[in-house]
Amino acid sequence: MIQVTPKAIDKIKKTFAKEGVTGGLRLGVLGGGCSGLSYQFKFDTRQRSTDKVFDYDGVKIFVDPKSLLYLNGTTLDFVDTFQQKGFKFLNPQQRSECGCGESFSV
Repeated sequence: MIQVTPKAIDKIKKTFAKEGVTGGLRLGVLGGGCSGLSYQFKFDTRQRSTDKVFDYDGVKIFVDPKSLLYLNGTTLDFVDTFQQKGFKFLNPQQRSECGCGESFSV
């Protein structure tokens, strides 16, 4: 299961409207980066037949089965502070991340 905070849902909706996006948001995990894995975060016009689809207040989140193994229990949040602005993955399976925060390991 993946959770999405109300702040993240609001930001996704605003971005979809601004960019004219139809479909949903694809979350995934890709091999690569200095810690071994990196998060995928992109707009997708449609779900794939094997995707797990989550719906949060009309925002569809698509996750492929392999990525779901690494993302299960994750919360997607949006932070807007003096030091940081953007989406943040709060993944309980994550054991470490690289210094730049772009990749992680489990």
